[in-house]
Amino acid sequence: MTEEQKQQVAVFRFGVIHEFTGSTRLDRGETEALLREKCVRKWEIPFSTRTRISRSTIVRWVSTYLASGGKLESLYPRGRNDAGRLRAVDEETGLALLALRREKPKLPVSALVELLDARQAAAGLDRLPSLSTVYRFLHQHDLMAPAAAQEDRRKFEAELPNDLWQSDVMHGPLVRIGEKRRKSYLIAFLDDHSRLIPHGAFYPSEGLSSFLEAFSQALLKRGLPRKLYVDNGSAFRSRQLEYTSAALGIALVHARPYRPQGKGKIERFFRTVQTQWLPSVAGESLDALNGAFERWLHDTYHPRIHSSTGQSPFERFTSRMECLRAAPPDLRDYFRQSVRRRVNKDRSVVVHKRLFEAPVELVGKQVEILYHPESPELVEIRRGTESWGFHRAIDLAVNSRVARTRNGTLSVCCDPPAPCDGGKLWEAD
Repeated sequence: MTEEQKQQVAVFRFGVIHEFTGSTRLDRGETEALLREKCVRKWEIPFSTRTRISRSTIVRWVSTYLASGGKLESLYPRGRNDAGRLRAVDEETGLALLALRREKPKLPVSALVELLDARQAAAGLDRLPSLSTVYRFLHQHDLMAPAAAQEDRRKFEAELPNDLWQSDVMHGPLVRIGEKRRKSYLIAFLDDHSRLIPHGAFYPSEGLSSFLEAFSQALLKRGLPRKLYVDNGSAFRSRQLEYTSAALGIALVHARPYRPQGKGKIERFFRTVQTQWLPSVAGESLDALNGAFERWLHDTYHPRIHSSTGQSPFERFTSRMECLRAAPPDLRDYFRQSVRRRVNKDRSVVVHKRLFEAPVELVGKQVEILYHPESPELVEIRRGTESWGFHRAIDLAVNSRVARTRNGTLSVCCDPPAPCDGGKLWEAD
């Protein structure tokens, strides 16, 4: 308890016993009558669920307070030295009980006590305490948790195409990348309504850059979903994915931790890939693997009648084309990374160890810088909703030839540098 909480308890206790400790003299009959009245009364005890106070407790508070010379601190609650432990269960017995419970977690407690009692007696040790004490001990160590209630799970299906996409990553076969054989990763998106795969391909990693590349390809091929349902991996929790999804009007939904059942459709698709396609594939390179996978999707998976819907994924997806939202023409710009910088006095900002020059009006102000990771030499500078154009990395050699006049105008000196006559370090004798 905190110091303030202890003070509240002490003040309450003094309010209970103050008639017995003040200057008023009570005879024995009055004292007993007052004690009985306080014992039958219901109290609102601070930080406790109890509502009654026993006679012995009141008497103990009075004697403790008087013995201290009337100090309020004597009424502070005292913590137990063995707090958190049951006094009736010694350390050796407790360890034996815990070990047996973990060994036989489904054994009833009564049978558990009988078994351990027999072992204790065979070893010449004391018998276990009462059954209720064993129950409290097991509860204290979280070994009496009731069986988890069955969760209300129900099958669901999105009403329309592109209402909901599920996405996940599957570990693929080893392929040759450069001079080495490395593991590949299948990143796939599945339309929940039709079971169509908007995009699926094998990548050399399961990181954010690979996932964003796959996501952009899916959007280009099949339009924008209304929701994207993903796991809780680092790539799926990235600020970049959250920003891109929100900018495109796509709600990013994460599965509950340790509850993979919500992604059952994409997991079922991965099982189909592993059992029906992978065994017959012998792709040595990533390009060969992706080529074979694309042909299988086009020729086999998408035209085949799906057992759950009674239609082929392609037929079901294209039956409501009017519901689909096309990707914007500038889709690539939605996948740019964003950083915030303050413009230095010399108009420079640094992004990934590259210097960029901002307009002079932005000196000292906070700006947002957008760029593509694959081409970081070109950035767009924004302040609020206003764009200040695209800028390339500073060429310090060009800047050295820029002349600035007093009125702020700029001019570039185009004169070529003076020729430098080569010479020898030492003249020949």
